[in-house]
Amino acid sequence: MTYRLTASYHHPADKEKFVAHYRDTHAPLAAKLPDVRSFTWGVCETPDGSQPAHALVAVLDWDSKEAAQASLGSEPGQAAVADLDNFARAGVDMEFQEITTTV
Repeated sequence: MTYRLTASYHHPADKEKFVAHYRDTHAPLAAKLPDVRSFTWGVCETPDGSQPAHALVAVLDWDSKEAAQASLGSEPGQAAVADLDNFARAGVDMEFQEITTTV
């Protein structure tokens, strides 16, 4: 099984500053989460160049819901959550999913 957290970040006032903080500070914190199996993120784009629904989306995978909860409750998890106030003031939508792989 895969248990996933998808974090979709709203558009900040200063996108360059936001992305720099995410890349240089937040992503390294998230990469230290215990038992995280995969962590990917990307700045959102659209084919026609219009503004996408979100500025950035991050995806983290664990082997189970219990592993995700323990990881996020750990000291590195608490540090990553606390860092949200430093750069994600425009808001972030967090969703958890139990993943079913078809192909």
